[in-house]
Amino acid sequence: MPCDNENSQILRIHLSNIKINTNIDANNAPFSQSPLRFATPAEWVNTVMADFDTFLQDHAAAEKKASSMAMSMISHYPNRIALVEAMAELAIEELNHFREVVKWLHRRDIQLTADNKDHYVIAMRKHMRNGSDVYLLDRLLIGGIIEARGCERFGMIAKALPSGDLQNFYHAITESEAKHYQLFIDLAHQYFDADIVNNRLDTLLDAEAKITADLLISAALH
Repeated sequence: MPCDNENSQILRIHLSNIKINTNIDANNAPFSQSPLRFATPAEWVNTVMADFDTFLQDHAAAEKKASSMAMSMISHYPNRIALVEAMAELAIEELNHFREVVKWLHRRDIQLTADNKDHYVIAMRKHMRNGSDVYLLDRLLIGGIIEARGCERFGMIAKALPSGDLQNFYHAITESEAKHYQLFIDLAHQYFDADIVNNRLDTLLDAEAKITADLLISAALH
């Protein structure tokens, strides 16, 4: 059952205060820290590095969509004070990431492209259930899982890049995605009992592993 305790005690969740171990395995070995249950194959990062300009265009689109998602959460749940505050910060941070990726594109004389459908995100959203409470729970947990996958894949890119500013940027993005994962999980635990959160997270992580394993390899985040 929901355990919304905002009326008695507001939990302030700020991105800068979230601590998480970001030592996520970027290889095929079993994860020791990441919640993910399927490791992205090395073929994916090799494909990205072979067509990095295309990947940057997709990365920009992903950051823009992430900012829009956070704003959508605010619009749907204006009475959830902690959620609104956290999503407002997240929307700004994701938009800042978008701005930085655009700068990298322009340095390489590349323009933005029209957004493509993200089949990974579409498949994950199919697991959202109807009903106000379970829909909120699923939005939070799926949002967190998507951030965890981004953390894993950005970490792989950072490891593959040569030393320099671009590698530093992807290291920073990797750390941000790890914090975002924990942010969504913390919000879920604020609004719902721990057993409900953990059981649903377990189910969704299994679903995400199958979705990711079935993805076509391309120079895109998903």
